[in-house]
Amino acid sequence: MKKYFDVLRRCSLFDKIGDDNLLTMLGCLGAKVVFFDKKYTIMAEGHRAKHIGIMLSGSAQIVRVDYYGNRSIVSQIESAQIFGESFACAEVEDVPVSVIANEPCEVMLIDCGHILHTCTNNCGFHQQLIFNLMKDLATKNIMFHQKIEITSKRSTRDKLMTYLMYCAKREGDTRFEIPFDRQELADYLEVERSGLSAEISKLRKEGIINSNKNYFELL
Repeated sequence: MKKYFDVLRRCSLFDKIGDDNLLTMLGCLGAKVVFFDKKYTIMAEGHRAKHIGIMLSGSAQIVRVDYYGNRSIVSQIESAQIFGESFACAEVEDVPVSVIANEPCEVMLIDCGHILHTCTNNCGFHQQLIFNLMKDLATKNIMFHQKIEITSKRSTRDKLMTYLMYCAKREGDTRFEIPFDRQELADYLEVERSGLSAEISKLRKEGIINSNKNYFELL
């Protein structure tokens, strides 16, 4: 487990938990590391949520597919980020989304019950762990509302510009890269790819943005 410490130190779940406690804690929580190939379903829609996942290497996407088969990307999961915590804490029996690996990745899985219920050893770090989990849930709730604000815009142009302005604000720069290709961006914004490409071309011609693949600049 020690080889993953560099990643785990950046994980919000382990904030303010020192290396001297980290190894003991992982053993107490029964943490296990699983490897997934590209396109593998890490968490499947319709299944029970029990584990919290931590992305150790690689990346994945949280994806929702509606009744008609339309695909929407809810969010991107990068190294050191956690996922599945909302469903696991709520003990959801039928998860409404899937988590799909973008590339070969390693994921640490922790049974949520081991976090929410203190162990018989009365580990001193447990309360900090619960606090970190609640803080992460609150942060994800804010991000969820941002996604609603983006996708609730009426036009493809407004959705795109709202998303790009969020990205610029987050990065603190008018030049930035996004984690999506064109199809993935369309899926995230819940629009047609052809319409999205047309709007990007128009915005470039109007001198509002520069773009090249996943690189964007607000002018």
